[in-house]
Amino acid sequence: MELRVTRNAHVYIMTNKPMGVLYIGVTDNLPARITAHRSGTGSEFCKKWQLKRLYVEPFNRIDEAIAREKALKKWNRLWKLRLVCEANPEWADLFETISG
Repeated sequence: MELRVTRNAHVYIMTNKPMGVLYIGVTDNLPARITAHRSGTGSEFCKKWQLKRLYVEPFNRIDEAIAREKALKKWNRLWKLRLVCEANPEWADLFETISG
C-alpha cells in the first residue's frame, strides 16, 4: 500500500499489533508527531501500550481532521477495527511510507 502525504492535516490511529490497542489523534505535522509517539514522547498512552504502527487519513484542512477525529473517538471499537482492516488489510505500519 503506497501512501502519499500531500495534505496539511491528518487523523491517525496508532496500534501495537493487528486488532490491538488503538489510539486516535490529529496533527498538522504527521512525521514529527508519529516520530514522537514512536520514541515514547508523543503520549503516555502510546508509550504505555507501545503503540508504533500507523493508520492515517489525510485532510486538506485541520478543522476537517479535528471533526473526523472527534467522530472516530465516538465510534465503537468494532467500527474502528473495520475501518483499519478495510483500508489496510495487512495492518502494515505506514510510517515508513511517510518518513521515506
